[in-house]
Amino acid sequence: MTDNYVRYSPEVEVPVEDEARLIAEITDQMSETNLEAFERHRHAIRDAHAKSHGVLTGTLTIPADLPAHLRQGVFAQPGEYDVVARISSAPGDIHSDEIPQPRGFALKIMGVEGNRLLKRDDSHSQDFLMVNLPVLPFGDIPKYKQMLGLLEKRAQAPQRVQRFGAAVARGLENAIEAVGATPGVTLQGLALSNDNLLGETFFTQGALRFGDYIGKVSLAPRSENVRALTGQPIEDMSYSRIEEVVRDFFRDNEAVYDLRVQLCTDLDEMPVEDAAILWDEEKSPQQVIGTVRFAPQDSFSDARRVYADDVLSFNPWQGITAHQPLGSIMRIRRTVYDVSSDRRHRLNAVTRTEPASAADIPA
Repeated sequence: MTDNYVRYSPEVEVPVEDEARLIAEITDQMSETNLEAFERHRHAIRDAHAKSHGVLTGTLTIPADLPAHLRQGVFAQPGEYDVVARISSAPGDIHSDEIPQPRGFALKIMGVEGNRLLKRDDSHSQDFLMVNLPVLPFGDIPKYKQMLGLLEKRAQAPQRVQRFGAAVARGLENAIEAVGATPGVTLQGLALSNDNLLGETFFTQGALRFGDYIGKVSLAPRSENVRALTGQPIEDMSYSRIEEVVRDFFRDNEAVYDLRVQLCTDLDEMPVEDAAILWDEEKSPQQVIGTVRFAPQDSFSDARRVYADDVLSFNPWQGITAHQPLGSIMRIRRTVYDVSSDRRHRLNAVTRTEPASAADIPA
């Protein structure tokens, strides 16, 4: 462990060869697939994390006793912010919850002041998009382009085939671990189990600027009631069971999570350009930068569901310059997320707006 953190400078990013062309090709490929989904549903959906499982409003509390190296960007001053979170599944189409998938937790902090990353962004939001895997299989733009075909084939396969593929991947992962080896991140992504996602830990996967430094943000269960759900399989799994599990929990319970950052200490061992490489927590542990609290609420009322699916947008580039996304995967998201959101709102004839506070989120 060290506190010799790498300082941010623009030079930490190194664009890949033909990056602009690759980004354009990936954007076109994802747009084509998304339009096919629109034709099936006659309604525009996200081209990633299309299925919502719940929408939560809450409060982020930033403590007054953060050490100097953690007092960066949004976290520079103690205080409280309204937040809204969307819980989702990763594919860009609507599938049964019975199929193990990476699950997402997108967090929007509202009322944030600072220089904006995007010129057309006049909001006061800071978005952190997280998934329950610490790394992203195929963690740079060229590899990601190769991955798209695999993901699209899997998404279009019959659901019984997808369930079988996940079971085989879990078996292979267990066999590899039994002989002391480490399974690849691609296999891990296919081998996820259907555990209760309220007990999961979620990660930005890609790096971002953390004020003067470089880091990755994560969200981990803090209160005992959600920590008790970690590793617990969801019972009676069905097509939309996760929505029911989340809604049943928050009907009478609150939940508290730690918002954390892992700071880069070595660009060779903790690169920003390859999101598939795991940053060693022994060399740079997770450090708590805030607490997120969700009170009891209806997480999936009809009004809230429609708002989440058709109005609400999350984008890692929707935020302030102190938390600029870093690395090729994050750079492609700058284009892809913006194009996807514009298309979804246009096809559904919905005005693209940003909430200013929790009061803007339907009950």
